[in-house]
Amino acid sequence: MNVIIVGCGRVGQTLAEKLNSDGNEVTVIDMSTDKVNETMELADVMGVVGNGATHTTLREAGIKSADLFIAVTNSDELNLLCCMIAKKEGDCKTIARLKSPEYSDEMEYIRTELGLAMVINPEYATAEEIARVLRFPSAIKIEPFAKGKVEIIKFKIPENSVLIGMSVKDLMIKHPSEVLVCTIERGDEAYIAKGDSVFQEKDVVSIVASPKNANDFFRKIRRKDPSVHSAMIIGGGAITHYLCEILEKSSISLKIIDRDESVCMELAEAFPKCSVICGKPTDKELLAEEGVASADAFLTLTNSDEENILLSLFAKEVNDGKLVTKIKRTDYDSVIKRLELDTVICPKNITADTIVRYVRSTKNTKGSNIETMYNIIEDKVEASEFIIKENSEIIGTPLSQLRFKPDVLVACITRADKVIIPRGNDVIMAGDAVVVVTKMLGLHDIVDVLR
Repeated sequence: MNVIIVGCGRVGQTLAEKLNSDGNEVTVIDMSTDKVNETMELADVMGVVGNGATHTTLREAGIKSADLFIAVTNSDELNLLCCMIAKKEGDCKTIARLKSPEYSDEMEYIRTELGLAMVINPEYATAEEIARVLRFPSAIKIEPFAKGKVEIIKFKIPENSVLIGMSVKDLMIKHPSEVLVCTIERGDEAYIAKGDSVFQEKDVVSIVASPKNANDFFRKIRRKDPSVHSAMIIGGGAITHYLCEILEKSSISLKIIDRDESVCMELAEAFPKCSVICGKPTDKELLAEEGVASADAFLTLTNSDEENILLSLFAKEVNDGKLVTKIKRTDYDSVIKRLELDTVICPKNITADTIVRYVRSTKNTKGSNIETMYNIIEDKVEASEFIIKENSEIIGTPLSQLRFKPDVLVACITRADKVIIPRGNDVIMAGDAVVVVTKMLGLHDIVDVLR
């Protein structure tokens, strides 16, 4: 697929890397020569320096032959203008990033009226992810599949856990549950779980289950999740705004701290049930006065990675509650991982994964369409949900008789409203939603997992 990306910021660069590694022809556009050169070198793509909202620049970038046009600059209005001109100049699908809360109620109207293929809001998607982990605090990350009927839940094995020293096979015998253990992360290593895989302290484990069965599983391994009744949020930006919207009707009491008086006034007016404090978030005395030690959850959502990390480490010392840390840069992933900050979220990755998923779904595949895709372990393990077509060669054969490539796990089959944790005798049928976990990155069709 021929793809043009306008905007070489963090999201644009991440997109260029992911789409190029998927085998697409990618060209990037930005006003900054330095950013274009950096992206070309980083992602091995073509680049054009210029204004992505002008037909001259778009023609130079090859808009006439483009299949997809993506605008991810820092300006919502510029993104929309770029997409409008791209549709005029070429016969391609368009995607615009819109992050301002002002447009939150207008998304579908804008998409329909401007003929956009997709409108992506990274801040809202990030807020949704945070809301999911607040519902289930033991989880580091929760990814929904099959329209929410199934979730992949990632959690860390604490000290004194009953799982330590137990194999996956023994777990299913001693604590039978309708869940499937998918992956195990140990240090820098990542494994697709097998029956003889043995759990160790501090392993990060991913399971697939329905929300109800997940609760049953955690109860059986004696890990009852405490409910979150109060959360302290540092930073009053767009993510916080959307999170307040999502949690408005929940029982969670929210306290927000931001240094900008105008931001605090806007939040206080928009969400009267929330407690909004104007002050310096790094003031330890202020945090203590406002109850950092007693909050069930502590969220750092400022625009500074350094500040977010520092505050999370401080909260970790004085509080045993849920920690959520927003990170914009992923250059030091390995270092951040060693800090054990609980849930770390990265909006640029959420945005890039959403768009990559769309690109894969639009490619013509013979036997299945990809519906959902998530990186369970960044650049190591993916989970993909496929909707099976009538002509797929994977239909009708028991899973035990199919010849899968190494490191492939059929994690779940959803048939109508029924969730099936598959065993060897189960078969895949047309219309099923099938979740596959694999180290093979960039799948487009489910048959790609067969030898």
